[in-house]
Amino acid sequence: MSKPQPLITGLSFGESPRWHDGRLWVSDWGTREIIAVDPDGKSEVMVHLNFPSFQAICMDWLPDGRLLIVSSADGTLLCRQPDGTLATYANLRGLSDKGWNEIVIDSRGNTYVNGGGFNLGSEPFVPGMIGLVTPDGSTRQVADGIAFPNGMAITADNSTLIVAESYAKKLTAFDIVADGSLSNRRIWADLGDGVPDGICVDAGNAIWYADVPNKCCKRVREGGEVLQTVELDRGCFACALGGTDRKTLFIVAREWRGLENTANQELTGQVLTVQAPAAGVGKP
Repeated sequence: MSKPQPLITGLSFGESPRWHDGRLWVSDWGTREIIAVDPDGKSEVMVHLNFPSFQAICMDWLPDGRLLIVSSADGTLLCRQPDGTLATYANLRGLSDKGWNEIVIDSRGNTYVNGGGFNLGSEPFVPGMIGLVTPDGSTRQVADGIAFPNGMAITADNSTLIVAESYAKKLTAFDIVADGSLSNRRIWADLGDGVPDGICVDAGNAIWYADVPNKCCKRVREGGEVLQTVELDRGCFACALGGTDRKTLFIVAREWRGLENTANQELTGQVLTVQAPAAGVGKP
């Protein structure tokens, strides 16, 4: 594959890339901002969150176009209103009082949010879970025992949800039932020494996953065969397929110096692009 090219630099802690309305949207957890970047690298701050400290602010869109944002520390989903203000869409504290992480929404408006099960850096490991918020506002747990859940993706036909289990070094798949529940849990890919973070699905029935400690982004088929590898000089935290034909792979990366430096303000974050062999499908 060709060498990745920088689209934007100077991020504090980029995460949660999403292609939406002709631009790449990306969260900067360090500055508590959500930024939209056009294909020429021109950026615009779309949301500034008045959070007192570093925390996860992953995002996705409902079918009607409303933006949902994970407010990890207070256990809520925030919904961006037409005037730019933020309102509570759902309260997740009844499911867990630990931090929340990734979000993905299917075409029926079912919102899946996962959490680590423990406070990273201050508590011993406890498996995490996946929660569901249905369009009527109800919440429930739909999966547990996830070894540090990270990126999630939903296939184009809304039939399958795949989650990255970072601590188990695998991708795990579930069938999506009509009411949004998850069933038929199975290993989609054993990644060997791979440590998956953010993920996305393509039209070749493959998944790209970002890997922080191994400083790469890999494309794998079901079962774990590696099809392509993009190597970088810093940790890869997330990836998304976008562009006019959804064949541009956007990789969010930054230098990684361990948990104790997670919230530092060094601006080593980047979004890089490389042409992919297959277009993105499904969500995100």
